[in-house]
Amino acid sequence: MASASSSATSASASRATSSEPVAGQTGPRPATYPAAMQQPISAKAERFTESVIREMNRLAVAQGAVSLAQGFPDFPCPPELKAAVAEAVEADLNQYAITWGSKPLRDAIALATPRHFPEVGDLDPETQITVTCGATEAMIAAMLGLLDPGDEVIIFEPYYENYGPDAILTGAVPRYVTLHEPDWSIDPDELRAAFGRRTRGIVVNSPHNPTGKVFSHDELSLIASLCVEFDAVAFADDIYEHIVFEGEHLPLIAFPGMAERTVSIHSTSKTYSVTGWRIGWTIAAPALTLGIRRVHDFLTVGAAAPLQAAAVTALQFGDDYYRDLAAGYRERRDALLPALRTAGFRVHDPAGAYYVMTDIRDLTDDDDVTFAHRLIADPGVAAVPGSSFFSRPELGRTKLRFAFPKRLETLAAAAERLTRIGATVTR
Repeated sequence: MASASSSATSASASRATSSEPVAGQTGPRPATYPAAMQQPISAKAERFTESVIREMNRLAVAQGAVSLAQGFPDFPCPPELKAAVAEAVEADLNQYAITWGSKPLRDAIALATPRHFPEVGDLDPETQITVTCGATEAMIAAMLGLLDPGDEVIIFEPYYENYGPDAILTGAVPRYVTLHEPDWSIDPDELRAAFGRRTRGIVVNSPHNPTGKVFSHDELSLIASLCVEFDAVAFADDIYEHIVFEGEHLPLIAFPGMAERTVSIHSTSKTYSVTGWRIGWTIAAPALTLGIRRVHDFLTVGAAAPLQAAAVTALQFGDDYYRDLAAGYRERRDALLPALRTAGFRVHDPAGAYYVMTDIRDLTDDDDVTFAHRLIADPGVAAVPGSSFFSRPELGRTKLRFAFPKRLETLAAAAERLTRIGATVTR
């Protein structure tokens, strides 16, 4: 796998000679370094670099830029959740919750999910729901619990940067299927060609990071039919399920034949503006849940007990909360997109989530990384280079991703700075 977030290195190169530097060190290794420890980090770790998303956010902070790089809300979470956390701490909920999640939280998930998505049907919190340390742990626990080394897992690109490394850590082989502009559509023939006798899984993220695409009924039906035909598991990253502007979120787990072969992944992070809480969960058939729980137990033991208690409060919010959530992000989207277009970016309106993938070819001959660094310096707006979302970096060399889960005044400041983008243009 070759991308800005994880570049492949051969096993022979990873066991380097004593004159070559170790990742994270500067200068050559001492000649006296023990022969058995010529390369102290693993070949898997050698394949990863710093998260490009977090690197761009760090540079933005260091240089005083407006950061539209990392996708976390910069506004407060609902006050009811602050009160619920304080109450849980005061009540001395200090010890481990049950490994796969506190019973009140699993019960709340089992009630809330069919309330929002009736097609999912009734859920058994004892055998189908596992609480994890965020959706990030949910995905890696699910892959480790259900994939074996050598299994192939299909990943749509552009993709959220964790998916490829998750597959590598599992020992699985990622197979990439490219979504096609301008609407980031699936080519049915390309998708079918990616399935084969070694296919064990497919990652489906809708609404989609980084493009904001919402997968259609026809696309999800195609995915479901191929999963059934090839006996593959779908890892459905549904984290943005409540942030939809056009179309609707359709749970893949509810499609024919998919209840027994889908791991649906969720989180409090984006829906309730608490990305630092790290409360996520999986919904899956009992046979799949067994594998997830066995891995989860030895990855993290469990998520923070007082935050699990507070998450129960979040899941009991009324329908107005979710309507206001989507409306608020629509307002933010509509504040940023005109500024990007005026500045000269090519923009395809996202239908969900809170990201927009832009094209810079009308602005500059620079590649995406060069131009992203240039924007941080002047006019002072941070985005993420598009190449970090592709297995083949050249597919993203004319693209930048912007995130808009920000205060309206933050987006206004970014828009004002983007009006000065002419000074950065190079041909």
